[in-house]
Amino acid sequence: MTELTKRALLTGLTAASLLTTAPVWAQGRNTIQQFVTPPKFSAQDQARIDRAVAYLQSLGTGGGRFEQTDYKGRTTAGNWWLQRPGKIRFEYDAPYSLLVVSDGKTVNTWDPRLKAFNQYPLNATPLSLFLSKQIRLDQGVIVTEVTPTTDGFRLKARDRRRDVEGSILMTFIERGNALQLGEWTVTDQQGKGTRVKLVTFDRNAAVRPDLFVLRKPKGAN
Repeated sequence: MTELTKRALLTGLTAASLLTTAPVWAQGRNTIQQFVTPPKFSAQDQARIDRAVAYLQSLGTGGGRFEQTDYKGRTTAGNWWLQRPGKIRFEYDAPYSLLVVSDGKTVNTWDPRLKAFNQYPLNATPLSLFLSKQIRLDQGVIVTEVTPTTDGFRLKARDRRRDVEGSILMTFIERGNALQLGEWTVTDQQGKGTRVKLVTFDRNAAVRPDLFVLRKPKGAN
């Protein structure tokens, strides 16, 4: 798999297994898990967390443009479509033309340049943070930091298990009384971050059912 494909999967919309590319339970471990204790937030910061959860839960359908910047500063862009719960599509511009599609259960990726097709359980990718039917930031994934900004706030979250490294930083923008997810950055176990910015997000965009279907193409590896 190319570096772009790995990064796209790590950062695609982009939770209980949010921060791992190889989840602990998928490795067949029988060890006793230790968990991080969530910090105690002020009433104001807890209100921000609750507001973010309510906003993410309210997302239905939509689409727009995105820009992705990896840890080396390389930038790619493309179109994306959403249909909660469970479904999303990232369609990268040429020359990469990479596709990342969740059909509600499985995330499929297709790299036409390498003819590489891959599949992953949805709940083993960061996509589950946004696509879960019931969004929670106080169980498998917990918020560890809340930071006010000039036009909103940021939430930093991680997997609650101590032996799982990595984090996600979500930036929310306040527009009057409305809230909007502006961007997020996923930092992996090696401390390498990838940022995805939602350049546009039209919640009234037309969404076709076939956008969330990606079958293995003929000749794929």
